Order: sequence, then structure tokens, then C-alpha cells
Amino acid sequence: MTPEEARTKLLERRRALEEEARLDDDGRKPVTLDQESVGRLSRMDAMQVQAMAQALERRRQSEKARIDAALTRIEEGEYGWCIACGEAIAPKRLAHDPSVAKCVNCAD
Repeated sequence: MTPEEARTKLLERRRALEEEARLDDDGRKPVTLDQESVGRLSRMDAMQVQAMAQALERRRQSEKARIDAALTRIEEGEYGWCIACGEAIAPKRLAHDPSVAKCVNCAD
């Protein structure tokens, strides 16, 4: 995968993550304390949904950070090289996930 192909794939994934975050925004909002409108079990369910949405958002933020780091490596001409040992990252590994920063040996 060329750096330009990787950049395109990374930017597409970043846009998809941003769209997912926008669509999931309601799930992360605080749960109301009004026992009249929401029963105790319903409120517990809503809190669980909120916690799962927040965890998903943290994973999205982590993936976006990896994508941004990969885009920076592309700009600096360091893309495709392991940040730990400096060896080339296998093309199949980059094709599977263009945001990887380490070769298989260093990722262990």
C-alpha cells in the first residue's frame, strides 16, 4: 500500500468514526434522575447504555489518535517503518490496518 493509498483509507476511516460519534451523541448524555418519568430498572438500563456509549467513544478517540499519528508519519516520510525498531512493517499488516505503528515483532 502506498502512502497516498494509506492516507485515503485513513481519512475515510476518520470520517466514519466522526459520523459514528455524531450519531451516538444521544447515548452519552446524562441520564435523568426523574423517578416519575423513568422507573428504577429503566434508569439502570439507561445508565448501562450510557456507560457502553461512553466506552465506545473512548475507543473511537483512541483509534482517531492512532489515525492522526499515522497521517503525521506519512507527512514526515516515516510511514511504513516501525517506530520501535526502525524496520519495515509488512505490507500485508499495513493493508489490514494502515494505522499500525509497529512491526509484528515489536507489537508483541
